[in-house]
Amino acid sequence: MDLKAKLEAVIYAAEEPVTLAQLAALFAEEALAWKAGQEAVRAAGISAEAAESAPLLEGIEPEAAQEGCSVQPGEAEGSFAIFIETRAHTPVESVANTDPDADLDAESAAPASPEAEARREAHQRDREVRVILGQLLDELIQSYASDGRGIEIREIAGGYRMATKPACHDAVRAFVKSLKPALKLSLPALETLAVIAYKQPVTAPEVNEIRGVDSSGVFGSLLARKLIATAGRKQVIGRPILYKTTKEFLLRFGLKDVSELPSMEEFEKMAVELEEAEAADNFSDGSADGEPGAPEDTPEAIASDLSLELAQPVESGSGGESGSAGEPAPPKGYMH
Repeated sequence: MDLKAKLEAVIYAAEEPVTLAQLAALFAEEALAWKAGQEAVRAAGISAEAAESAPLLEGIEPEAAQEGCSVQPGEAEGSFAIFIETRAHTPVESVANTDPDADLDAESAAPASPEAEARREAHQRDREVRVILGQLLDELIQSYASDGRGIEIREIAGGYRMATKPACHDAVRAFVKSLKPALKLSLPALETLAVIAYKQPVTAPEVNEIRGVDSSGVFGSLLARKLIATAGRKQVIGRPILYKTTKEFLLRFGLKDVSELPSMEEFEKMAVELEEAEAADNFSDGSADGEPGAPEDTPEAIASDLSLELAQPVESGSGGESGSAGEPAPPKGYMH
């Protein structure tokens, strides 16, 4: 089986993102064999090209070659003739030893111990394997992106994972809504998590000031679910604890890193779209008569709907609790 196909199968079957280190440990020998095969193919191509260029020698007169290849005008042209002439006028000593200082340095250098040499070779081998696998993974990602398949390979939380393409999210979301709801995060928990994600590292008093309420109980829930973790202490009076999001947070929300979080402009656009959708629903229900809307039209409900836009996408093999605030757990391979 092709090495690229094996990489694809492992990424699909894994429940967690597969790192380059894991792939290197699994496919080190096959990666090196693949590279040797590629080099053999290139060498064969170079040999064929050299054979095709051999007739260039026919245009050189024997007398000119014996006398230092001083090619007369019109006798032979091209870079190959220039190369022959240069080599003929170059002393043998200068070709054999172009850098005497380098030889002296090599002789004076102390030989490394067998253990150090083995470690150096192992490190070099591991680096070479990772470069090979990285090249193959890039080719796989490009292949998925360029064809008409509904899934893709994405780099998430330091690894690689299968996910649905954004163009298919509407179809997948319609299916997800028919599934049994999973365990949810409350609105206060989502608000607190959002503040930490955008302001990290941040202290609990700073989060409380932004939210306007005490978030002590919410911090305990987020810590228990491993969505946040401590990040040392702030160097101020009292040295309060700093908090940050975790790798589990990236996994739950399908992010490569926190830089992929939506910007404020995107939030404003989503808010406008939600308001327009709510207005259309109220009009169709006959409630657009100036009276207060239904309970689901309250600011709290709209904020909850905004949180759904950051709902966790579940990739291949994942299960259990979703990061969603009201949607069921998505099926295998779904990424919001």
